[in-house]
Amino acid sequence: MSSSTATAPTTTATTTTTLAGKYLTVVLDGESYGIGVLKVREIIRVQKITPVPQLPDFVKGVINLRGRVIPVVDLRVKFGLKAEFAERTCIVVVQVKLPSDQIVQMGLIVDSVEEVVTLAGTEIEPTPDFGARIDTTYLLGMAKVKGQVKTLLDIDRVVAPETVQAFAT
Repeated sequence: MSSSTATAPTTTATTTTTLAGKYLTVVLDGESYGIGVLKVREIIRVQKITPVPQLPDFVKGVINLRGRVIPVVDLRVKFGLKAEFAERTCIVVVQVKLPSDQIVQMGLIVDSVEEVVTLAGTEIEPTPDFGARIDTTYLLGMAKVKGQVKTLLDIDRVVAPETVQAFAT
């Protein structure tokens, strides 16, 4: 019995320790979210987005980034938040790993970029259980930074693989 009791905290500690590292924090509708810095390629101004028919609402289309066609996802729409463009709205270009292990670049529309924070495992808690009907597989955990809670995103899971797959061919 004491063996299984000791195992549970170790698993949680190990999980949050592996999440320790640097995160780019971005703002969506007044809330902060963290994206692993190693996934971020660059931050660019919003530019003309070419729509592509028959994609989900949150996929705004594609941009031409120095000769490469990059799909653009509006994270606000993806998360069911109010989407409006402001002066600080920008696109964070990230690398996404598909289930097929292929790496593709995508643009994520965010309200603004805050800062890069370094998080220790002790500052990260596992995602709380919100109940059976809420999908939290795209969340890595919750971080406590300067008295605020920041949601850490698993960027590979945030974007629906079937949507990304259409651009990977």
